[in-house]
Amino acid sequence: MSTDSGSFDLVVVGSGIAGQTAATSAAEAGLSVVLLEKTEELGGSSAMSGGWFAFSGTDEQAAEGIEDSAELFLDDLLEVGEHRNDRSLLEAYLAHQEETYRWLKSHGVVFREVEISSGQSARRSHNAAIKDVLADLHRDFTAQGGQTRFNHRATLLVREASGRVTGVVAQTPEGETLITGRAGVVLATGGFSRGTEMLKVFAPEQLAAIPYGGRGNTGDGLRMAWKLGAGMADMSSVSGTYGSHPDTGEDFHELLTAYYMGAVIVNKDGKRFVDESQDYKTLGRVVLNQPDGLGFEVFDAKVRAMSHRGIPLKDIDTLEDIGHVHKAETLEELAVLAGIHPSALAATVARYNAAVAGEVPDEMGRTSLCNGVGDLLPIDTAPFYAYPAKSLMTTTYCGVTINPSGQVVDVDGDVIEGLYAIGEVTGGFHGAAYMTGTSLGKGAVFGRIVAAHAAATTNIHA
Repeated sequence: MSTDSGSFDLVVVGSGIAGQTAATSAAEAGLSVVLLEKTEELGGSSAMSGGWFAFSGTDEQAAEGIEDSAELFLDDLLEVGEHRNDRSLLEAYLAHQEETYRWLKSHGVVFREVEISSGQSARRSHNAAIKDVLADLHRDFTAQGGQTRFNHRATLLVREASGRVTGVVAQTPEGETLITGRAGVVLATGGFSRGTEMLKVFAPEQLAAIPYGGRGNTGDGLRMAWKLGAGMADMSSVSGTYGSHPDTGEDFHELLTAYYMGAVIVNKDGKRFVDESQDYKTLGRVVLNQPDGLGFEVFDAKVRAMSHRGIPLKDIDTLEDIGHVHKAETLEELAVLAGIHPSALAATVARYNAAVAGEVPDEMGRTSLCNGVGDLLPIDTAPFYAYPAKSLMTTTYCGVTINPSGQVVDVDGDVIEGLYAIGEVTGGFHGAAYMTGTSLGKGAVFGRIVAAHAAATTNIHA
C-alpha cells in the first residue's frame, strides 16, 4: 500500500545535469519542486562525465577567434547522426543554446577550455568542472525552496482516467510512497548503461564493453514510459565510447582521445582497423570486433606534448602517472612493452607516415585528425607511447520519443499529457552517433525548456 508523500507542482526524477537543470529552473520560476534521486548521491552519469558542453557562438569561442555558427553546428549534428536525428529537436537545441549557456554562467559555471572533439568540425566543446556545476545548481535549487529526496526509486507513473500523468510511485527505505505533481512528472533517469537485461534486448554486443555510467542507470524511466505506450528512437544505435583503459575505474573520467591529436589505433597484431578521425561512438563499436576488444592508441613525443593535465580526453599526464601509458625509445620496444606485434607495428607506422607525407593513400582512408579538421602528423619523434583502450559503456543515447517541448509522445505520435523526458532517457536527438558535449548540452537545454513549459501550464492544472 502506497503512502502519500506530498503534492508538488513538478516532480523531477533523476539528479544529473538534465534533472538538476529542470528542477532549479522550475524552482526559480516559482514552482514547488521535488527532486527524486534513486541512489544516495546526486549527479548520476553526469557526475562521472568529462564535463563537456557543446555550444556555438560563445564568448569563449570569440575570445579565441574560433569560427563557428548554429548552421555549422546543425550540419555537424545531422552528419554525425547520419541524418537519422529528429531535426525538430536539433533546432530546439540551437534556438535555446545561447540562453542556456548564459543561464549556466549566471550560476557560476566557468568554461575553462574550448576544444574540438568527436563529430565536430569546429572547436565547440566547452569544459567545466562538472561536479562543481551540479553542486552549485543544487545549492541554488535548495535556496529556492526545492526539496531533494534520496533513495527514492520511481517505479510506476500514475495516470488519471483522462490519460494525464500526475505523479509517481517510488520505492524508499521506509516503503512505497506516492508523490504527485500538478504540472506533471519529468523523467531525467538516464540511460541503461548499467541495465544488463535491457542491453541484452537492445544491444547484446555492447555487453563486451566496460560497464560505466551512473549506478542507477538501469533503464527505470524508459520502462515506466514504455509501459504507457511511449515511442522509442535510436535503440539500434547503442554503442560504447572508445578510449578507456581496461582497468578504468570510477574515481575519475578516464577517456583519452589521442587519436584526435595525431595518434593511430592498432590492434594486438599491430594493424590499424579504422579511420581514427571518426566519432568515438563509431570507434567504440568497431573495436569490439578486434582481439580482446582492444585497440592501442599509438603516438609520439609531439602528441605527448599536447597533454593538458586535468582536462578530460587530453590528460596524458595523469594516465602516465597511474601507469596506464607505455613508453619506449623505439616502436619495437614499445610494442614489446604493450603486447603488440613488434615488426607489424613498425611497418604499420611506416605506411602511415608515408601516407601523411603524400607518398601513398592512407590504408584506412584517413585524411584529417578529427571529422575533416586538422592535418595529420607523422609518428616519428621519440619517445613513443601506447595507451591500451577499450570501449566504455558510458551512456546509451537512445530512449523515449519527445517533442521540442520535451513532452513524451506515444507510438502514434500523440503527447502523453503531464509526462516530460529529458537527457539520456530520450531518443531522437543523436541519431546514429554522438557529438562530444551534446549529452550534457541537451540535458541542460531541454531541462530549461521543460521547466518553462511546466511553469506555463501549472496554473491550468492547479
